Amino acid sequence: MNFDYTEKTQNLIDKLQAFMDENIYPNEAIYHDLVHQSENPWVTPQLMHDLKVKAKEAGLWNLFLPSEYLPYGAGLTNLEYAPLCELMGRVLWSSEVFNCSAPDTGNMEVLAKYGNSEQQKKWLEPLLNGELRSAFAMTEPAVASSDATNIETSIQREGDEYVINGRKWYTSGAMNENCKIMVVMGKTDTTAARHEQQSQILVPLDTAGVTIVRPMSAMGYLDQPVGHAEILFENVRVPVSSLPVGEGKGFEIAQGRLGPGRIHHCMRLIGCAQRALDEACARVEERIAFGQPLSKQQSVRESLAQMYCKIEQARLLTLKAADHMDKYGNKVAKNIIAAIKIVAPKMACEVIDEAIQIHGAEGTSQDTTLSEKLAYARTIRLADGPDQVHMMQLGRNLVQQMSVKNQ
Repeated sequence: MNFDYTEKTQNLIDKLQAFMDENIYPNEAIYHDLVHQSENPWVTPQLMHDLKVKAKEAGLWNLFLPSEYLPYGAGLTNLEYAPLCELMGRVLWSSEVFNCSAPDTGNMEVLAKYGNSEQQKKWLEPLLNGELRSAFAMTEPAVASSDATNIETSIQREGDEYVINGRKWYTSGAMNENCKIMVVMGKTDTTAARHEQQSQILVPLDTAGVTIVRPMSAMGYLDQPVGHAEILFENVRVPVSSLPVGEGKGFEIAQGRLGPGRIHHCMRLIGCAQRALDEACARVEERIAFGQPLSKQQSVRESLAQMYCKIEQARLLTLKAADHMDKYGNKVAKNIIAAIKIVAPKMACEVIDEAIQIHGAEGTSQDTTLSEKLAYARTIRLADGPDQVHMMQLGRNLVQQMSVKNQ
């Protein structure tokens, strides 16, 4: 087992790190102010567009798409992408600079894998070029959407059209001015087998009958300029050609997109946690309490040590999960994907919370990004399936495997 990155990966890490040092960290506070001082919170600042141009020119673009989707994307493996995604996670908004941010990444994978040539030309290629943004509409306020079979939004065929009715919320990406297309999950046949009732369909945001009810906050944050929307679908009509694959494939598509999406969140969260630890280490050297720097306090040293251990454990598990996805496929790697989705968000919550404690009052203020990072980490314990669902499924799988082994 080799724990060193390949030469190719290390070169990309160095290249991305240099880009972050030159273009992202110096603009971190500037971008925050531009977003929060804008008259329209859903307008992406020009700074983001300028940084995207630089990222494209540097060859740091669409790094998330694995080789199976070539010629789309950079053709990296999940293991090669992991440390790059971690670096992006150090600044919450930076993944968009490289066209590697959710929910666009998942939507692009869906279109690359399941979309027809017309859908790929109309939606995938502009997304890959960073010309527009997208949203994923799955979660519903009326049902426990962690069980995708609960989804109630209806997608009914009438002649050459599908008619969509339902209500979604926490539709990430839909508030942004540049969001033009949604991937919507709903039911096309309530009489079919339980996991074959659902379909996913492409719905342009400006389609008649689509109403953005309100922006949804997550832990008090609106996450502008991307945002999360509550959306009402009232007799929304789209052509039959808007369905990426045949009816009844929605659950399959959801499972296919959520595997990579889950591990991407975990990669970014490790970056969040590592940045929090780095800032805490700097903070304890600066602050004097009881006549000596905080770094001399035994309890503070113990906290830093525990933070380091938690990050390293999660990082190694993430890399192992990425390696298994590359070698055996997402379906075979489902147990370890579930494991890291359980471990990484909770780890990040604990590490970032301890970093806030070390910073004192400043850690809760707008003068650091720690509070926003904590909100993000806590939200990810729910996004793409809550901890309880992953633990339930992982525990079930382990028991079944042992039963088969003992036969």
